[in-house]
Amino acid sequence: MILKLFSRRWFLTTLLVLVGVGVLARLGIWQLDRLEARRAFNARVSTQEAAPILVLNSTSLGDPGQMESLKGMEYRAVTVQGEYDFSHQVALRNQSWGNEWGVHLLTPLQIAGSEQSILVDRGWIPAEAFKSGDWSAYDEPGEVTVHGIVRASQSKPDFGKKNDPEGVLQAWNFANVERIQAQTPYGLLPVYIQQAPDPAWTSLPYRSLPEVELTEGPHMGYALQWFSFAALLGVGYPFFIRKQSGAKHAQP
Repeated sequence: MILKLFSRRWFLTTLLVLVGVGVLARLGIWQLDRLEARRAFNARVSTQEAAPILVLNSTSLGDPGQMESLKGMEYRAVTVQGEYDFSHQVALRNQSWGNEWGVHLLTPLQIAGSEQSILVDRGWIPAEAFKSGDWSAYDEPGEVTVHGIVRASQSKPDFGKKNDPEGVLQAWNFANVERIQAQTPYGLLPVYIQQAPDPAWTSLPYRSLPEVELTEGPHMGYALQWFSFAALLGVGYPFFIRKQSGAKHAQP
């Protein structure tokens, strides 16, 4: 059978089948890799959600090690007190509230008792307000207390989103803290805060938190499908050759 598979008649077809089996098997491995990445993400988020609230005002923010560790605390609950600097406020484009399009306001908060500042996603305002260029109606003057979760900076856009152009920008497609730092005259922490909703806060900006789905998704099912297709092709092909050869010999 081996010799027949690589005979002149079937050589090219056999090579194509072997390539097909390899591609199908690789797709199955790719889905298993995605499953492992999803499990690691779920474990990381679950750990941060179970961690005690991070109080930034009592954290040694000048410590380089602490600054670096903040990057691994995404989705951890956080609270901080300070005053906003609205002169360096920017917007995050393409945000929705129900069926309405708008932006989120991303505002530097100067942390009380510290020389550090952190960006705070204060919530959603409608497109009309954003396009007016005057967002002062949504200012929150004086010292405030912010409750929310830690969010990681984005260095590249999500799938389907455009990269931000170079230069000083008032509106961004995604929260790239490192690049926003370049147009802010004081130090920013390498993460930002997404402010949590508050029943006592009923005006704009509207607060929201992301819905994080901690499931394994369909990756195991997809992997089994690809491996099944690879097995069917690899096992079925020799039977096909045998059947074709038997039919040829049976001809008068």
